Order: sequence, then structure tokens, then C-alpha cells
Amino acid sequence: MAHDVVILGGGLAALTLSLQLKQRMPQLDIVVLERRRHPVPHAAHKVGESSVEIAAHYFGQVLGLREYLEKAQLKKFGFRFFFSEGAHDLTQVTELGASTFLPTQSYQLDRGILENDLAAMACERGIDYRDGTLVRSFELGQRGQSHRVTIEADGGTPQQLECRWLVDASGRAGLVKRKLDLAQSNAHDVNAVWFRIGERIDVNDWTDDAGWLARCNPPNRWLSTNHLVGEGYWVWLIPLASGSHSVGIVADATIHPLDTMNTFEKAMNWLQRYQPRLHRDLAEKLEGRHDKLQDFAFFKRFSYGCKRVFNGADRWALTGEAGLFLDPFYSPGGDFIAISNTYVTELIAQDQPGGPGPRLAGLYERIYFLLYESWLPLYVDQYKLFGDPEVLPLKVLWDYTFYWGVMCPLFFQNRLTDVAAMTRLQKSLAQAQAVNLAMQQFFRAWSDVSERRNPAQLLDQASLAWFAELNRGLTDVLDEASFWARIGEALLRLDTLALQLVERARRDHPGLDAAPVLERLGGRAQHDAPDMLFPEPATA
Repeated sequence: MAHDVVILGGGLAALTLSLQLKQRMPQLDIVVLERRRHPVPHAAHKVGESSVEIAAHYFGQVLGLREYLEKAQLKKFGFRFFFSEGAHDLTQVTELGASTFLPTQSYQLDRGILENDLAAMACERGIDYRDGTLVRSFELGQRGQSHRVTIEADGGTPQQLECRWLVDASGRAGLVKRKLDLAQSNAHDVNAVWFRIGERIDVNDWTDDAGWLARCNPPNRWLSTNHLVGEGYWVWLIPLASGSHSVGIVADATIHPLDTMNTFEKAMNWLQRYQPRLHRDLAEKLEGRHDKLQDFAFFKRFSYGCKRVFNGADRWALTGEAGLFLDPFYSPGGDFIAISNTYVTELIAQDQPGGPGPRLAGLYERIYFLLYESWLPLYVDQYKLFGDPEVLPLKVLWDYTFYWGVMCPLFFQNRLTDVAAMTRLQKSLAQAQAVNLAMQQFFRAWSDVSERRNPAQLLDQASLAWFAELNRGLTDVLDEASFWARIGEALLRLDTLALQLVERARRDHPGLDAAPVLERLGGRAQHDAPDMLFPEPATA
């Protein structure tokens, strides 16, 4: 008997896709093949614990898991940055973040707990979830023929499965990608190392400065994805619901080579030099308790693209890291799982004789790659900016505005699979992409001449009323006219913000070339709009 869908891999992308498919089409016969035995360990499992708004909406609203997330995972206190290279006291450096929770929720995810629970949910909903199962080989059918997958469970006799749709969610193993030679490199040469410890890391414990502690309400900075940043790198601190904490170093390979941090001992020596306050805390927590170190791993040149991800005629697809991956900064991995899973679900739902499946696959793939290509410039050659307390906070402000204003409405308002809407949006998306590319280049030029002042201050995102409202408005339910008005507002806001960023930069650096940005604005920006930027400190 042929199954409707076989999914290679049983991690986050595979499990959420299986649940989405079953929710949309309860009659589907779905098999999920996972190499690992379940339950998997909590904490010491996989990277990718921080979610942002598209992924949080996908998990919470699209899949209906909000109540589960509220109970079993941690509510995230946004992103938070400390320009703390070489610093022993965070109260004496610039902090970027929100002083209170912004309205639209996101979560810190313990992947071990989450994937165990998702696997149980899949079984409860009639999905054939097979853990401890190796994929030995597979043959891709063409033009309506079934796919064949040879599996082996617990060292037993090999078995063969047939299926109408084959979806690769095997992560970096990229089974279909390797078979079809779909791998594609990009210009982003960055590496990462990470580990987890069985202790909570709370930056509030690093000081008794009452004024600094009172900056946030609630004072729970530990719930943020905390970034300790310096030129060419950032260090993440992410809390997990199991009580563990995830620590990662992500670095430009040309500035901080991987071989300076690719063991735990090397990573600790690197932290002692660049982030001494974190090093001190880790050393104290792990002294005499090396069992508290739960894992250590690294990826070399982790960012990559893919030549193809959806094939409607031959009925195969790639989702999650089996397809492409950008960067852990801003946590887009979960977002791209949400987007690709939504496209795969729609392709399978529309797979009927004479239906639009093959045509839709081509359109969805173009949109998916457009989103990837729009986001990639946020990272390529931008890691030097992490050491700039003047320019990076404004780049982050811009990047959030681009994400919340342009990308999020497409997902929140269910427009990504709306062919008419996405066709109409192509010109607007191209416009936003062009302005964004020019701004990313401008940020680099600005940082090259920046004085990199680092005063003891909080750049409070929550104090920017327009910014907090942009976040709140993500969950608005919009009718047709309101959606198009919102997109128009987003494009105008980006242009106006770009103009204000250029004006601030050129006030201090009159010779800075802003022509590429101004040419792409085309006169749309509002010159008399209220100031959207952070107030500058009196010492600046």
C-alpha cells in the first residue's frame, strides 16, 4: 500500500509539517521517519531554541499550540544586546532592548522537550511516527510514479515504503539535496560553536546596581535572547524550560577563525579574552561540576542556499534546514520552517488531477527564494558592525522594521499562498528589497567612520511608540482594504526611516555617500515625519 506522504527526518520541521498536514487534511496517511530513539534528552539536543514572531505565530496560532507553549516553554523577553567586549561590568556599557514585554509574543524553546511532545501529539493524531528508523536509500518517482524508500528499524530487516509525496526534512543531512545535487553556497562565511549547561545564566546576577536592575519591568532579563557583542561576533545566552541555558558563539571566519573556539576549552579561553564577565560566571558554575556541561558542538560555514525546494510535478519537497539556512542571528530558522511547511501543505492539498500543483510549486519556490534573498543582505559582510554601539542598534531598528512591516504581514494575514496577492505584491517586495540592500551597504559605510561611543545607557525599544505599535499590530485581523493599506504604510515607514538614518549619519559625517539609498527612495519618504530614532545620549 502506498502512503500519501513520507517525511524523511523527525525533528521540528518534520513534526510540525505532519501536524499541519493532518490538520488541513485529516484523511492523509502520513509516515514520519526519525533516526533517533525517542524520547530525546532535554536541553542537550539541537540548536535553534529562540523563536521570533512568524515562527511563534505558526506554532501558537496555525498549529494551535499556544496553550501548550505557555505551559511547557518560556515566554521570551525579546532580543537584548550588550556591547560588552572586554567588559567586566554590564552596567557601564550600552544595552539595547525593551524595558518591558512588547505585545506580540515569542518563545524560548527547549527543543528536546518540544520535539518529544510534538512526536506524542503526532501519534495521538494518527500520524505514523517511526523513531529509531534509518533511511537506507530512496528512489524518486517521476511524473506521477510513486517514490520508494528503503528503511531499517532497530537493525531489523529492511523494508520498502511507497508514497505519493516525499518530503525531505532531514536537516543538514539533506538527503534529497545530495541525491539531486541541489546544494548551493552563498557569500556568508560564518561559523558557530555552542553548548548547554545545567544551570541558569542570569545577567542580573552580575551586578547589585539597583538603578540598572530597575530599568526592566519585569526585571527578568534572563528571559531574553541576550547577545554579548563585539567586532566580528556575537554570543548568545538562551534560557531553556528544562532549567538549562544555551550558550553560543557565532563569528565571522575571517575575524575569529573556528579553530580558536572549536573545543570547549578553546571556547572558554576565547570568552575569557572577549567576554570576561560571562567567562567568570561559567567558570564559577562549572567548577568541580563538569557534569553540568551537557554538550558541545560546532558548525563550519553554516549558511547555505538551495537550487530547488519544491517540485509539484514529481511531488517532492524540501523543508527546514534540508533546504536552506541563513544565520541564527534574529532566529529566522523557525520562520523559514513555518513558510516552507505552509507551502508544502498547500501543494499537497492542491495535488489533484488537472490541478494547479506544478504551477503553484514554481510560484511558491520563487517567493520562498525571494524572501531568502531579501533577508541574506542583513548578514553578509555585516558582522564587523557587532562591535559598533552607535550603528548596530540603528541597524537592528531598521531590520525589525523591515521584518515586522513587510515580511510578517504576508504570513500573519495568510497571503503567502494567495496567488493574486503575491503577484500584486511583487513590485512592492522588489522595492523593499532594493531599499534594504542599499541600507545594509550604508550601515557598513557608516560603521567604517563611526566613533563607536559606548555610553552606559539603555536604548529602550519599548519607549519608541511607533515601534511598539508596529509589534502590536502584527496580530490585527485585516480585511482586504486594510491589508493593502498596511503594506503601503510599511513601505512609506521604511523610506522615512531610511531618510532619518541617512540624515543622522551625515550630520556627524557629511562626506558619507548616501546616494544609493536616496535614489531608491524616489522621493517617497516623509521629510516632516516625527523622529523615529533613539534619542542620543547627552554625552555624545
